[in-house]
Amino acid sequence: MSNNTQLNLDRLAAECAQAIIRRVVDEEETQKNKRENEKKSKQQLATSIDNTITKALGVLQENGVYACFLYLLAREKENGSVVVDEMLSLLGGLFSEWEKPMRNGQSDLSSDVVLKHITEKVTTDLERLLLAKETLEQMLIYARYGAKARE
Repeated sequence: MSNNTQLNLDRLAAECAQAIIRRVVDEEETQKNKRENEKKSKQQLATSIDNTITKALGVLQENGVYACFLYLLAREKENGSVVVDEMLSLLGGLFSEWEKPMRNGQSDLSSDVVLKHITEKVTTDLERLLLAKETLEQMLIYARYGAKARE
């Protein structure tokens, strides 16, 4: 028998991965305020998010959690904010006391606030850091496969 209070990390990673693909591919295509020539096809959107996720996964595996957030915030302007937001959601599901970065009482995804939050809440505890890295890696792998399925 399973204990209902145990967290299924694989499911959490899968849900956040699906949210990335849904937000980038499905919501982007339905935006009404874009001109027709600015809209991308679902295949182009899937390829774009696949590239972003593949690069972020490489940074996460080679350089760690903080570097991955830093890379997404600094280099991936088109899709980085969606991936960062879902990575923060995953960490919120992973750690019960976790909240998304806040400034003046509102959620704030600006690079300085997010990076400070990651430094203070994740990187200070080695066990927390290793769990976060492993779970984020699983989420990005699932998101990558999800994007490839949409291509």
